[in-house]
Amino acid sequence: MIPLAAVRRTVSALALAALAGAALVSPAHAQEEPLPVSVTGPDRVNLSLQPEPGEPGEPGEPQVELGLRAPGEPVPDEDGITWPIHTGEYTVTVDASSLAGVAAVDFSRLGGWRGCSVDGLVATCSRDEIYAGRDYNDLGGIRLDATDESASGDFGTIEITAAGEGLAFTGHTVDVLVGGPELLMKRLTEPEGFRAGDTFRAPLGFRNAGGLGGDGVVLRIFGSRGLSFPSTFGNCWYDPRDPDDVFGRSTALCVFDGEFAGGTAYGLSAPFPIETAGFALHDVMSYGFSAVPAEQARELLAEGDYRAGDGPELELVRVPDADPADYTRYAETDFPTTNTFDLDLTGERLRARKGSTVSVDIGFTNHGPAWLALLRSGGEPIGFWVDLPPGTTATTVPESCRPGWEGAEGDYLCFIDTPILEDASRTFTFGLRVDEVIKNATGRAFFAYTMPNEGNPANDSGTIVLNPTGEH
Repeated sequence: MIPLAAVRRTVSALALAALAGAALVSPAHAQEEPLPVSVTGPDRVNLSLQPEPGEPGEPGEPQVELGLRAPGEPVPDEDGITWPIHTGEYTVTVDASSLAGVAAVDFSRLGGWRGCSVDGLVATCSRDEIYAGRDYNDLGGIRLDATDESASGDFGTIEITAAGEGLAFTGHTVDVLVGGPELLMKRLTEPEGFRAGDTFRAPLGFRNAGGLGGDGVVLRIFGSRGLSFPSTFGNCWYDPRDPDDVFGRSTALCVFDGEFAGGTAYGLSAPFPIETAGFALHDVMSYGFSAVPAEQARELLAEGDYRAGDGPELELVRVPDADPADYTRYAETDFPTTNTFDLDLTGERLRARKGSTVSVDIGFTNHGPAWLALLRSGGEPIGFWVDLPPGTTATTVPESCRPGWEGAEGDYLCFIDTPILEDASRTFTFGLRVDEVIKNATGRAFFAYTMPNEGNPANDSGTIVLNPTGEH
């Protein structure tokens, strides 16, 4: 192990304090103690006998991503450089021998750019740096695939060990099960004639496409701002959305005891109600069933501020003759789709002398009833254009506006962040210098196109008039 003095030369004092902690009290003792490092990775892999198809000729993504975790967190020095807390050769051995006849093992992405030496189902990787924390200690990935020899219930392990001078490694084991429970979700569609304010009674369900059954199921349901879940069922727990978080989600978690079989579909004994607000539009609802024993499932309730439901319990009911085409790995739907918003742009009418500078306010309002969220694009802004009245030059421009370019729709393009709430309003103020007095000099603010679900396109533009004649 490198002496503590050498570590001090390569790691900033702040990083060392975080990494060594109490060891600094006794430097001589710290030199004698090996650095504890643990191997990280998934605990288990359920290897599907019916994997999703990938791109032709392209290997699938690794299911096993491995790394190392060392004490502390990485802290850059005054030059912004993050230094390792250990330098010196060590080896990582990945032994997948027990997967012979169980699954095909691909080590090609293990070890990063340096790669690893491979002998059958054992890979050995040599490295020489360890950083604090885990962010910079990636070991790469392992891809597993079922073969013609694989069968439901086949089981094996991947054992990862490591060794190096001055290092105390904790290894890791990955359990690999072939054809275990593999739950696919029933596809959902918006009911015909559905409107904002209605309640969607969702027929949730799953099909176990795996070869093995299981004992215990958890259902998680998520809904964006315009969706909520009434506390209807006694074996469900509810965590409502934070009202101040427009991107937040309401969550429901339901726990089901009992066994379920492989190759069988199940549905809920009653539809799951999802209420929609009057402003809801293209809100996102997703759900998923997971094979989790009931005793473990209840531990999930500690992860959120859940409140128990107060009604009868939901049950799982076997669905005979279910069509496999009705089920998918990820189930989500956007609704309601027919609500409308009303985006309104307004300008001003002003009088000004030559050489003077005036402030012109462009108003933006959403009269609702719907919000404009664009949740699928993560809050992508929308834009409107501004044409200045002739004879004027912009001296000040709102921060969210930028000049147009050659061939652009207008003189300036202004952006409005989404989500736009159902009662949102905002003012964009331009400073305009009057270079020439022109009667009825007219500019405008406008959207270049009518957005879907715009309920009143007639007010999507507003005029800016300088030195108007006649009545206002």
